[in-house]
Amino acid sequence: MIHKYKLCGFNIVLDVNSGGVHIVDELTYDLLDNVEPPFEEKCPEKVMEKLSRIYDRQEIEDCYQEIVELYNDKILFSEDDYEKYAKWSVASPVKAMCLNIAHDCQLRCRYCFASTGDFGKGRKLMSFETGKHAIDFLLENSGDRPNLEVDFFGGEPLMNWETVKRIVDYARSREEEYGKKFRFTITTNGLLLNDEKIDYINREMSNVVLSVDGRKEVNDYMRVLPGADGCYDIIVPKYKKLVDSRGEKEYYVRGTFTNKNLDFSEDVFALYEAGFDQISIEPVVGEGEEYALTEKDLPAVFKEYEKLAKRILDNEKEGRKFNFFHFMIDLDQGPCAIKRLRGCGCGNDYVAITPDGDIYPCHQFVGIDEYKMGNIDEGTFDQEMKKDFANAHIYSKPDCRRCWAKFYCSGGCNANNYEYMGDIRKAHKISCELEKKRLEVAIMMKAFRTYGEQE
Repeated sequence: MIHKYKLCGFNIVLDVNSGGVHIVDELTYDLLDNVEPPFEEKCPEKVMEKLSRIYDRQEIEDCYQEIVELYNDKILFSEDDYEKYAKWSVASPVKAMCLNIAHDCQLRCRYCFASTGDFGKGRKLMSFETGKHAIDFLLENSGDRPNLEVDFFGGEPLMNWETVKRIVDYARSREEEYGKKFRFTITTNGLLLNDEKIDYINREMSNVVLSVDGRKEVNDYMRVLPGADGCYDIIVPKYKKLVDSRGEKEYYVRGTFTNKNLDFSEDVFALYEAGFDQISIEPVVGEGEEYALTEKDLPAVFKEYEKLAKRILDNEKEGRKFNFFHFMIDLDQGPCAIKRLRGCGCGNDYVAITPDGDIYPCHQFVGIDEYKMGNIDEGTFDQEMKKDFANAHIYSKPDCRRCWAKFYCSGGCNANNYEYMGDIRKAHKISCELEKKRLEVAIMMKAFRTYGEQE
């Protein structure tokens, strides 16, 4: 399987199964529309006759032989060697956990998937005892995995700050006994940040996610306090202080774009100009939701991704670099085979825990009773559901098997698939189209950085 497209002067051919990316001339690009395995010894006469109206016959034959050579070298029209790994997609030890430390939030973001913080289940905070049990659960279910990840999430985790610190201390106290190492992340809306919290986060958290939607006017329309006031002027100075004192440790500012700011490249650059160089802007997708992107928005979104890429590349010419997470794709090595088949590990090696101790496949499944996997306080954990998620890979998702982006998308978000398609194995079309466009742009950017601007 190959995927070919034109973008920013490049003729790009992706060999799906090998991951090889080829930048080709017009003749090769056109010839690939007309030939495929099994290849004949010479270019078929009907192809020669068709293309010789534009190209020289000898050039066509030479190009054809080059394509055959690439095929023989297994870097064009290569066979799918990954399906054999699908049988290894068995239930794995749990290595990562999202702790919904607070089902409460001071903001009333208009697009919030978590029902403004309580996930539709009422506002509450996680107790230390439940957090302690969650750490024990992770230690006891992590098998031989030495590195464990815990993400403090909400709602707003800083509303339960003392419990966050006690859980970190408890986890650290168990590391030597179990031969494990914890890596903590916290996601925050920034309202409760102060010097003490910034110092602690920069010391203890391996990563921190800072929520802000970009331009002040966009952020303050979407991310509002109960009285409808915006929060930009409160949080951005605090974020800058945190980032400026963080050194080389990971962070990123995470924004959201909706159908109300389809010019979201402006938000990306607003965040960059505000002093942040690790940036993510995520699309709001959904069905019938006021701010969600729909199919009619896709052409505008695609153009904006292209515009954003060009602006980033122009920025780099001036020595001004930053990372935009949706364009950060490793085209040289990529993730391991199993991760390429099933992605994030939702419901298998990754779970979410609520303040009540309920276990869900991930934070986006929280509140969906059908996908409650158990309860850590009660000692229950649905192993059959865990196996089902382990087997939710690209070869068990019919649309994914035929998709050129499957090894980068890894089957998409199971929660989106369930919420909008009713089945974790049915691909959510809008999410798929967005992912494919981002991948095309990321490949083009790699070509630009390698070969320079095309005429």
